[in-house]
Amino acid sequence: MRKRIVSWIKNQVKASNSKGIVLGLSGGIDSAVVAGLCSNALGRKNVLALFLPCNSNPQDLKDARLVARALRLKTKLVDLSPVYNNLLRIFPNAPGLAKNNLKPRLRMLTLYFFANKLNYLVCGTGNKSELSVGYFTKYGDGGADILPIGGLLKRQVWSLARELNIPEPIINKAPTAGLWQGQTDEGEMGITYQDLDDILSRLENKTKQAASFNKVKRVKKMIEASTHKRRVAGIFRI
Repeated sequence: MRKRIVSWIKNQVKASNSKGIVLGLSGGIDSAVVAGLCSNALGRKNVLALFLPCNSNPQDLKDARLVARALRLKTKLVDLSPVYNNLLRIFPNAPGLAKNNLKPRLRMLTLYFFANKLNYLVCGTGNKSELSVGYFTKYGDGGADILPIGGLLKRQVWSLARELNIPEPIINKAPTAGLWQGQTDEGEMGITYQDLDDILSRLENKTKQAASFNKVKRVKKMIEASTHKRRVAGIFRI
């Protein structure tokens, strides 16, 4: 699987006449695996990893640096906290989701700035489990040119991480989008990745579910409610 993805990344970059890849390195397993794959595909000199803290947990930056050192990547730090804080002063007060979604959208515009500057592609880090149920921010972390692990369930990402020799603390870290202190993916989605992957796999293969009726119903609702996120903007046809 690793070799196939690496070959695919090479072909995507070549087809677009781009010179390399830029990605956000968050300190989580998904971005670490994508960084490893891109480095394998293009060589580390053609991959730029951005550290993009935005009122983030300091441990996330430490973890991102750990990954960058292990993969010997070129890196750049762009602290988005002042921009984010200024936007909150300008914008009217709003619920937490509206404010928290600004963070991945600021990261997206930063990634595209560097991509345009360097003639690189923006490489997204979303996996199949998250994309399937809409666990990403539209025009935020969902905004990318390519998604190398977009066809992999979370359990496959964990397996690939070991194959790529991703540091053990990153593999064992609880997955989080880092949108607020103490936030975890599984806590926010209300389901474990183990259950989610199993349900998605059985839905795709049209086999009998092993999880409870309520869990399957929840996943189906998440898929349905997030359909708009996986579509391009609708166009009225004359």
